[in-house]
Amino acid sequence: MSADITTLEGLPEYDVTWPWHASGEQGGRLRPGLTCVFRVRNEARNLPWVLPPVLDAVQHVVLVDNGSDDGTPEVARRIAEERGAGDRFTGLSYPHRVARAGAEHLATPATSVHSLTHFYNWSFSHVRTSYSMKWDGDMVLSPEGAQILRDLAWQLETSRAIVAIPRHPLTVVDESTGWLDLSLSFLEPWIYPMGPQYTYVKAFDWELREYPRDTRRIVLPQGLVAEVRWHDTDEFAHWRRDGVDFTNTRLYRKLREFEVDGAIRTGTPLKGLVKVTAPPGVHVIDHVTRTWLQEQPRPLVDHSLPEALSLRRSRP
Repeated sequence: MSADITTLEGLPEYDVTWPWHASGEQGGRLRPGLTCVFRVRNEARNLPWVLPPVLDAVQHVVLVDNGSDDGTPEVARRIAEERGAGDRFTGLSYPHRVARAGAEHLATPATSVHSLTHFYNWSFSHVRTSYSMKWDGDMVLSPEGAQILRDLAWQLETSRAIVAIPRHPLTVVDESTGWLDLSLSFLEPWIYPMGPQYTYVKAFDWELREYPRDTRRIVLPQGLVAEVRWHDTDEFAHWRRDGVDFTNTRLYRKLREFEVDGAIRTGTPLKGLVKVTAPPGVHVIDHVTRTWLQEQPRPLVDHSLPEALSLRRSRP
């Protein structure tokens, strides 16, 4: 059977054949359930917090490693085996350098193995359940969040809805100290039905998952996910060096991350930035995701990114 998307470079092992078209044991009718798809590179440090609650929440995990050199695939496999979920875990390798979001992505053909669009489509083509969930290697799901996803999975089957999950950036300074950014609610759909109307296409700065205009959208409560950053890793160093400008509103989230990073490093107060200190013997990631977020009054955040952008545009 011919592939649905062939690679520009003529590499058949990285062609995309969608599961609803595939034949034999690897294709055909999708079974009920939710599969989480990770696309990761060098996330070994985060996975002990990230992977266990996801394994508890979904029916299957597909982890696609993109050239890690810190043992990420081995750590992921070990965690799955230790939790008795080895049969619900699929580890894959995607060894091609993927274009960075922005101008590099825009200049890369959508069917190239170096395209974000093709990388995502290839990754999601390995899903064999009726729903899929995109997840990042730095996003920690709370126990409450895992329970909600377990309850939600079976209810989604006939709805064909997509699901957005608010996430809250957490910068870890040390084992007991962290800073939560509660200035904005970054809403992004993470859970989609599988089918020909829900595949990835190329947008200007990054990949974009399509869905029908009349699709119902479900928004989960705040306080279920912490997006982890490490203070001892300066992920903005090359941006400072290269003079990257984040004032473009399409990159507002990165601008905010840049502001938060600078405020923590210089000790400058910043509205919406909240310090969290964990009790003795408890890691701040565990404290935030298992206790602190659950105990805070709602709403944690009183406005979302689109509203913030509207205010930003209205400024003189």
